[in-house]
Amino acid sequence: MQLTVLGAGTPLPAAERFGSSYIVTVGDDNIMFDCGPATTHKMVKAGFSPTDIDNLFFTHHHFDHDVDYPCFLLSRWNLCTGKENDLRVFGPNYTERLTHRLMDEHEGAFAQDWIARMNHPLSVDFYVQRGGTLPRKGPEVEAKDVGPGKIFSGKDWEVTAAPAEHVQPWLDSLAYRLDSDEGSIVITGDTGPCDTVLDLAKGADTMVCMCIYIQGDIEGGPEEKTVCGSTAAAQLAQDAGVEKLVLVHQAHWLDDQGQTERALGDITSVYDGEVVWGREIMKVAL
Repeated sequence: MQLTVLGAGTPLPAAERFGSSYIVTVGDDNIMFDCGPATTHKMVKAGFSPTDIDNLFFTHHHFDHDVDYPCFLLSRWNLCTGKENDLRVFGPNYTERLTHRLMDEHEGAFAQDWIARMNHPLSVDFYVQRGGTLPRKGPEVEAKDVGPGKIFSGKDWEVTAAPAEHVQPWLDSLAYRLDSDEGSIVITGDTGPCDTVLDLAKGADTMVCMCIYIQGDIEGGPEEKTVCGSTAAAQLAQDAGVEKLVLVHQAHWLDDQGQTERALGDITSVYDGEVVWGREIMKVAL
């Protein structure tokens, strides 16, 4: 079982961090969580093809978690040869509507692209050269809005969701837990400290949690209840009893000299498990 951190940043573009996306590999399955800026490019840099992904789970629909979704959908479809599984996509409210608005044959923002590629001899020839069989099918995406509870079961893994507290009522947010014979991992998404995420994470092997700020810098502000800073992430992991804490969604200035040490000092003063300071294109054995 392996975690690949594709996106480990915030909505602010930075050279080394931008947006959120993660792949959890269990056996032969690669399960993706979120699809933030440049996810498709980053996954290829990390050694994956878009066609390696059959299941995508969105934590919420802020752009730093979903803006590369059209690129991923079109790239995956364009690389398919007709033998691949249909893509399954799960997420809170707006997942179905977003997919429809992007890919629907009549109303989709990118329908003109894939319709042209299905029909023009140039694109059809490229498709056949890649091993595609004719007639070429249009993209088939099984998108589903979901809420808390058991979401999906794979061959030897299953995903469960719980509410996360972030920017309600404007957007719903979910945290996910993946359990398998190889271990368990929780992807908190963007969340403040809350009992629902704590209960979901209890006893998990690994937690992937946002650490956007040093806690002392956000005390008394709206961030304190809607995101996890250093101490909040550590306390959540400690209370849940997880063995490994992977920190992501860091503000890019936390990589500056002295700032990472401040954040890690906060975390290790509260949490006594293994700590990983997440960076993009990082692979973490689970």
